[in-house]
Amino acid sequence: MSLLVFGRTGQLALALQKIAQDATFLGREGADLSSPTACIEAIHTARPSAVINAAAYTAVDRAEEEEALAHIVNGDAPGAMAQACAELDIPFLHVSTEYVFDGSGTRPWQPSDEIAPLNAYGRSKAAGEAEVRAAGGHHAILRTSWVFSATGNNFVTTMLRLSEARNALNVVDDQIGGPTPALAIAEALLQMAGAMVAGQDGGTYHFAGHPATSWKCFARETFSCAKQVMEVTGIPTSEYPTLAERPLNSRLDCASLETDFGITLPDWRAALQDIVEKLT
Repeated sequence: MSLLVFGRTGQLALALQKIAQDATFLGREGADLSSPTACIEAIHTARPSAVINAAAYTAVDRAEEEEALAHIVNGDAPGAMAQACAELDIPFLHVSTEYVFDGSGTRPWQPSDEIAPLNAYGRSKAAGEAEVRAAGGHHAILRTSWVFSATGNNFVTTMLRLSEARNALNVVDDQIGGPTPALAIAEALLQMAGAMVAGQDGGTYHFAGHPATSWKCFARETFSCAKQVMEVTGIPTSEYPTLAERPLNSRLDCASLETDFGITLPDWRAALQDIVEKLT
């Protein structure tokens, strides 16, 4: 299977590079997602067996001030990729987010639930989903949450960085979700791509680490893995204001992914231990 991946330096793209070394990875110089036409040209030039979009505008708060750009990168560009893949009759796999939901309630969100994003980033990702579906090709949309790895800016690397100068932190404890290792997402995407090239149907799916937890508990587990003494106090979201409103309920129901592709959920705690050991 020849695989073309949009993204080269982000958490997910780096994880894919570890396990799909024969794939072609396009960074901004190869296909700038702010230019959807460039994405189309890259796919038609490469003519791969499948395409994975592992690139995105991920600055959630900055998107409140750059919504037009976020919409192009997260909405129009994936739509263009999907259109090119439809023209070539090849599978297109696109990564989305739980931020397309409004975070109400406590039950895990199902792929078929109505979306209602709270912020500009969520709206841009929702637009991307809509454009991918509208292209009419063989596609899969994989929503995930709370991505972490040993690289880049994510919650784990941020907590460890803050611990260098502090011995106490206040961390939000009323947002609940599933921390998801980037490597596990990469492995899921590769398995899905292989199955879809072989004829498996696509659709919209969820993939997140288990068990569900809060940011506070995620922080405490991070410091426990690092064997660091850190006082972590839980606070409500209202005491940690941000430009972009965050969903309180980020739980995702991932049952259909296991049913259709045989992909089981990763235990984020085991992955966290491995990642923290690499970073400390």
